[in-house]
Amino acid sequence: MPRTVTRTAPVARLSDAVLPALDPTGPRWPGRQVEVGGASVYVRDTPSTDPAAEPALCVHGLGGSATNWTDLAELLSGRLAVEAIDLPGFGFAGPAPDRDYSIRAHARTVIGYLQQSGRGPVHLIGNSMGGAVSILVAAQRPDLVRTLTLISPAVPDVRLRVHPLRHDPRMAALVLPGLGVLALRQAAGASARTRVEATIALCFADPSRYPPQRLQQAIEDVEARAAMSWVNGAFLGSLRGLVRAQLAQGRRTWALMRTITAPTLVLWGDTDRLVAPDLAAHVAAAIAGSRLLVLEGIGHTAMMEDPVTTARAVLGLVEDVASAR
Repeated sequence: MPRTVTRTAPVARLSDAVLPALDPTGPRWPGRQVEVGGASVYVRDTPSTDPAAEPALCVHGLGGSATNWTDLAELLSGRLAVEAIDLPGFGFAGPAPDRDYSIRAHARTVIGYLQQSGRGPVHLIGNSMGGAVSILVAAQRPDLVRTLTLISPAVPDVRLRVHPLRHDPRMAALVLPGLGVLALRQAAGASARTRVEATIALCFADPSRYPPQRLQQAIEDVEARAAMSWVNGAFLGSLRGLVRAQLAQGRRTWALMRTITAPTLVLWGDTDRLVAPDLAAHVAAAIAGSRLLVLEGIGHTAMMEDPVTTARAVLGLVEDVASAR
């Protein structure tokens, strides 16, 4: 794994395109169940106002869902036809049929969906665990990826530290057999509002930026998922799969990043409490030709906390690639 930054990536350009008016009080985008490789995933569609719009696919992080991309998708809709996928075990997707929630399994699901939908190559956008999944997809199937945007991707650390535990020590119990189930059962005793607010406090630098309507929608989702028996197992399986990928496959992940050929945007919040912000320069250095944007006063989910700047950075990449073509 790289312990020094070998390349100084250029700062990402922000598009000056006129963006659609953002309505944080509106409903989430409609979705549909799709069978992929024996799993039932859920895909939300954001229609584009551009008949020539290019396809984009957004991949959420651990504990997230397709709804994490609602506002960003709206801002991108003037240029891109955006879809957001619920990975197996998350959102309104079904469980993984073989209980395989590894990063590799999630990547196979994304690849499978892109193959059977025929939408590739897409502008692939991933956050956190979804960023780790997107790295695998871009490295293994470059033919399916037009551009790659990584928002605080959950990459292996370059130092001996566990950054998330500094902000939430309870996460240590989740990766241990037995204790993880008990920890989640304890959390289930709290109200849906309490759990959602705790998540936003961990993911946002300033939780007050989360629109009240989006908060209420997230609470309703947590309440709806309470009846799904596979929810805790999917979360624990994905968390442990992510930890295994970081601890046991770290060198491989960094090596894969060096093979990525898609034009890439690396975007990070400097107040990220879950993935160390100083990793941003390492990721940008590993991916040849990538560009980097670190947002001041933003946390782990920049697409939710600052969707406007995130959209302008994504569109800047899309526009530059189109001009080059």
